[in-house]
Amino acid sequence: MKKNNPTKHPMNESTQEFLKELTLILGQRYVITDEIDQASYLTDWRKKYTGLALAVVLPKSTQQVSDIVKICQKYQISMVPQGGNTSMVGGAVPNQSGQQILISLKLMNRIIELDQANQTMTVEGGCILQVAQEMAQSKGFLFPLSLGSEGSCTLGGNLATNAGGTNVLRYGNAREQCLGLEVVNAQGQVINSLRSLRKDNTGYDLRHLFIGSEGTLGIITQAIFKLFPLPKTQWTALVSLDSIPKAIELLRICQQMGSGLLSGFEMMTRESLSLIELHFKQFKNPMAGDPNLIVLIELSDQESEAHARQIFENILEHALESNTITDAIVAENLTQVNHFWQMRDHITLAQAMEGGNIKHDITLPLSSMTHFITQTDAMLKKEFPGLRVINFGHLGDGNLHYNMSPPIGADFSEFVNNYESRISEIVYAQVDKYKGSISAEHGIGQSKAGVLKAHRGEQAYETMLSIKKALDPHNLMNPDRVVLVG
Repeated sequence: MKKNNPTKHPMNESTQEFLKELTLILGQRYVITDEIDQASYLTDWRKKYTGLALAVVLPKSTQQVSDIVKICQKYQISMVPQGGNTSMVGGAVPNQSGQQILISLKLMNRIIELDQANQTMTVEGGCILQVAQEMAQSKGFLFPLSLGSEGSCTLGGNLATNAGGTNVLRYGNAREQCLGLEVVNAQGQVINSLRSLRKDNTGYDLRHLFIGSEGTLGIITQAIFKLFPLPKTQWTALVSLDSIPKAIELLRICQQMGSGLLSGFEMMTRESLSLIELHFKQFKNPMAGDPNLIVLIELSDQESEAHARQIFENILEHALESNTITDAIVAENLTQVNHFWQMRDHITLAQAMEGGNIKHDITLPLSSMTHFITQTDAMLKKEFPGLRVINFGHLGDGNLHYNMSPPIGADFSEFVNNYESRISEIVYAQVDKYKGSISAEHGIGQSKAGVLKAHRGEQAYETMLSIKKALDPHNLMNPDRVVLVG
């Protein structure tokens, strides 16, 4: 665990003038310079990174964001945008210099419009994901982006990291769900691409440039998202399996027989379930026989309950008869559905309660999944006896949260400080061997910025770097994240 002991530097005359200009625009209440009041903004969700800020500023409009960025350009002060501060890669907290400002979008949290005819929702960047979900549902629509942190993460941050979650299999990442953006660029200019069009073939699609850029090219202030018809029925089950090949075969069966209704396919290993049981007794594994794997399956249907039930029964019957699965428990009511999903969502919380973990948010071709897991598990456990591999995730789209906990009894901080670099080296080399990705949905942030070039290749990295330099020539937008300038 990285321990930071930052110390704030005294302000010079230029810094004092800078803060005065911010205060004139925002008001004293929204320019936070007191270290105690800043504290909740300066440490990331994993408590791995802590920094210092010259100020935490809270704009309430796009115009104020624009003004802030222009003042930062004038004084050459770098900026760190922050939404709900749920980054897993240290992408939304300042460094330890004390010379950056943190721009929190949490006051820009409105739902601006829900267009029922066009099936779209326009939101500000600081809008909480769960608020958007609930508003859509109240009007008979589905806002399909769904994450474990949905009660606190913001839609601007979701787009900045191209967040994924549990519905990617059917609806795609945040990128696929977004139709238009409003962005304040590094010069403080407002780029307005807030068009709610499914087709718009007018030159370069700037929307895709800013989505996934993690605040290094601009600050997302508004966005337009697609909405979908609210499912009339959902069927959810837990199934037990013996192996990863069986899980992949089950996915094929679900996709082949599911008529496009498959919306969730989440894998949990025995080790990840044991960790939940240790810290959350209410989530005891309901499957008999202590299976190697459990998969949570969900089908969503706009047609009828009878239609979905028949498809679901056919899938499970076929999977049992072909020995693909060994058992199944179908949720009988909404309470049980929620219980199944909470089991899955509490794995991350259980890891945090265990003392943390070494995280790897990776994607692999399904055809390589078995070889990767078998070989990498063996390599890690041979070099680090007693290492606990906590492997779970969105198997339907190839995304694993391939995490490591120290051997039982080991000091977590000491283990991570001594071995995290080597463990990640092994994992990422295996990911590259099987043509996967070192970041599926969490982004690069600062934790993976040093390995991105080796992973993507020199030409791809240099192209990204040239875009960064062209759009942010003074390197003021979330520097030292994603690509490293200088």
